Amino acid sequence: MAALVPILFCSGKHLHSQSLPVSERMAIESVIHLYFDGWATGDTAKLAKAMHSTCELKFFREGKFTSMARAAYLNLHKVHVRNKDLITHIVNLDVTGNVGSSKVELITVNGKFTDYFNVMKDGEHWYIVDKVSTYSPNKIFEKSASPEKEIILDQLKRPWSIVFLSEEEVLITEKEGDLIKANLRTKERIKIGGFPSDMADSIAFFHPGDNTGKFEILLDPDFNKNKWVYLSYAAKNEKGMATKIIRATLDNNTLTKIQTLFIGAPHTFERVHYGGGMAFGGDGKLYFILGERIFSEKSEPALPIAQNVKDRRGKIYRINSDGTIPNDNPDFGKDAVAGLYAIGIRAAQGMILNPATKSIWFSEHGTHQGDEINILSAGANYGWPLKTTGKYRYADYVPPSTNDVLTEPVWSWLHTVAPTGLLFYTGEEFSSWKNSLLVCGLSRGSFWRLTVDGDKIKSAEELFVDDRKRLRKVVQSPDGKLYVLTDEMNGLLIRIKNRNG
Repeated sequence: MAALVPILFCSGKHLHSQSLPVSERMAIESVIHLYFDGWATGDTAKLAKAMHSTCELKFFREGKFTSMARAAYLNLHKVHVRNKDLITHIVNLDVTGNVGSSKVELITVNGKFTDYFNVMKDGEHWYIVDKVSTYSPNKIFEKSASPEKEIILDQLKRPWSIVFLSEEEVLITEKEGDLIKANLRTKERIKIGGFPSDMADSIAFFHPGDNTGKFEILLDPDFNKNKWVYLSYAAKNEKGMATKIIRATLDNNTLTKIQTLFIGAPHTFERVHYGGGMAFGGDGKLYFILGERIFSEKSEPALPIAQNVKDRRGKIYRINSDGTIPNDNPDFGKDAVAGLYAIGIRAAQGMILNPATKSIWFSEHGTHQGDEINILSAGANYGWPLKTTGKYRYADYVPPSTNDVLTEPVWSWLHTVAPTGLLFYTGEEFSSWKNSLLVCGLSRGSFWRLTVDGDKIKSAEELFVDDRKRLRKVVQSPDGKLYVLTDEMNGLLIRIKNRNG
């Protein structure tokens, strides 16, 4: 496509920021991403759908000032394969009422287009009503943001979590296999012995959506001295299964001194929504998530599970590393479960500490859409099933009314992502990603980079759209290298490398 160098087309007043509902923001960003897709592939149907019929461009080309209508602009595009090096993202969005503006970047190996869109809501739909941009030839800009994949380990049995003992050695939990230690250089693998015998898995009894098995593994913040590791898994007894949190010392490739820290009773025979995500906070406390353990809202009691402070399911907990309860936990009443920190959780797995703000972020699965990113707050109610950003699985479900204050997500998707592992990237290999939130997803093999400013998400881009794999976890090595685990019976540990590094 021919490069255009437009100048600013002024068609309105300066826009002032205001609080924007999540649904409206997502609608605008969907239009912009539709434009990205059309631009990247020459799909004029997508471009036409994103741009209002009155949309115009004004630009300098070969020293001549030109005004171009939407139809003429569309004629410049020809269908082509998306360039795998192309990076697109929204830098900022500023909206007042039904009008707004957005700065976006489209980065190729040769240079960067910085576009400024004016957007407007016409009826029920948002459109790009003006487009202006500038082009900067590539010097060394964004050289660090050209990712490619390298398989490091294969034949992992649905890996769920990974921690680094060193730059070369890792511990990996296989949801339908073992806890293993692997050397990333020699590829040697050792099964860690001593895992509790009450673990339930889906190897002998499998059906679609079965979530039983091993989940998270964490190292104690003082692991080099005390050798404590923390694990979550689906535990079984004669009454069914429940999420269990334990800690143990790692001694000569064996788990010893095993201590039970928490059991997410009641045990039930539902094999879904265990949760199991864990993270250490900046305060040294252990935080963990339990899902509500039912498949459909049709099974909700009058007081929903995730809203009942006497029920352990559908909650987030905060405990000391030895299992005792901190004195400064929020007070949910004398009958509340000990250690309770937040309520209103459906099915959540990813949990991570933001090293810049010391806040804890977590991902949550919706039913039909409704996938979210949330920031953890003491005593918060995240709303399930009283409220959702998606739709209910049981269409006739009517949630009970409430006067409680419900905490809104900081991000939600309009389509299903099934977000899992989270990482705040702090490495140097991808310098333009620094401090971004990276999010794995099971649905369609999603891998997202979210640009974060404090406790706000400013923009989002999806990576590897031409090479999708179900992803469970994203992690960073001690030296800052980036890795992901795939959710497959022949699961992979993949390094995300800088092609230009």
